[in-house]
Amino acid sequence: MFIGEYQHNLDSKSRVAVPSKFRAKLSSGAIITRGLDYCLFVFGSKEWESLAQKLTSLPLAQANSRAFVRLMLAGAMDAVPDQQGRILIPDYLRRYADLKKQVVIAGLYNRVEIWDSEKWQEYKKKTEGASDEIAEKLGELGI
Repeated sequence: MFIGEYQHNLDSKSRVAVPSKFRAKLSSGAIITRGLDYCLFVFGSKEWESLAQKLTSLPLAQANSRAFVRLMLAGAMDAVPDQQGRILIPDYLRRYADLKKQVVIAGLYNRVEIWDSEKWQEYKKKTEGASDEIAEKLGELGI
């Protein structure tokens, strides 16, 4: 599983080092794609295959389904870590997430998210400020 929050820098070739704790799970292959909230999602190959199968089974006739499938699948790219444990962030994904020099790599159990550091701090501050409201909603769902 992926857990934790790590600060890293993009190098001049748009590569970022994967935290050492995550490397083994991604060594057999990874997929990087557009995520939600303008971050990037990184999935291990098995998790990606499971997600892709679910996405391709969504109703083609529904516009929201088509849009979400396009967001996730059309933007996807192989991201195999190099010998130094770095993955390349393609330019179109770097622009989508507005990644600058400093990034945050966050482990979220079955995926990794890559955020611009400033955007991550803003997102966390906003979410932490609404934590009581979020907890109440989750309580309604039985969590």
